[in-house]
Amino acid sequence: MSRTTRSHTIKQHLVDGGLIDLGLTIAEQTSHRPLTEHADGFSVRQTKDETGTLMVIAAAFGPDWVTTMREIRHRLEQPYVKCHVDGDAAGLADNELRVRWATSDELRARKAAAAKRQAPVLELRRRQEAEERAAEERAELEAAGQSGLF
Repeated sequence: MSRTTRSHTIKQHLVDGGLIDLGLTIAEQTSHRPLTEHADGFSVRQTKDETGTLMVIAAAFGPDWVTTMREIRHRLEQPYVKCHVDGDAAGLADNELRVRWATSDELRARKAAAAKRQAPVLELRRRQEAEERAAEERAELEAAGQSGLF
């Protein structure tokens, strides 16, 4: 069973991430009007999932609502926010995402996937640092060997 997810908490995470809260009512959100807003932004509302647990629906509105949805997903799936975002849940409109707290298994899988993506870059960085250290050591040895000649 999922943990209760409150809309004011999700809204605060999104506002802290630089997104604009449009403050739409539930009736305005469910009218499926993502393109009629003049400003890009989001609005959230409470709902219950199939098990009766409170969850949040985050909806993106405005002329570029697709980008806003991507920003919502990116912000809420950060390691320090720890949310799970589902855009494929039944009953959601095209501009809506269902948000709930992520389980520890989901967080571990997300962390492992991030480590796998970063592995080539980290290996390259380690190799470059080793080459720099070796070059510095060679320069120090050369300087130490030549200092006796002067």
